[in-house]
Amino acid sequence: MNNLAAESLRELPMPAVAYGLVTFGILSLLLYLALRLDRD
Repeated sequence: MNNLAAESLRELPMPAVAYGLVTFGILSLLLYLALRLDRD
């Protein structure tokens, strides 16, 4: 069990939650830019 956790940790440079937060941030930024450009 412990070996399995070490394996999965080596595969991912970041935890899955970090990927979700980064993706959310990028999508939010793109949405913000799209709305801002649309208003002009």
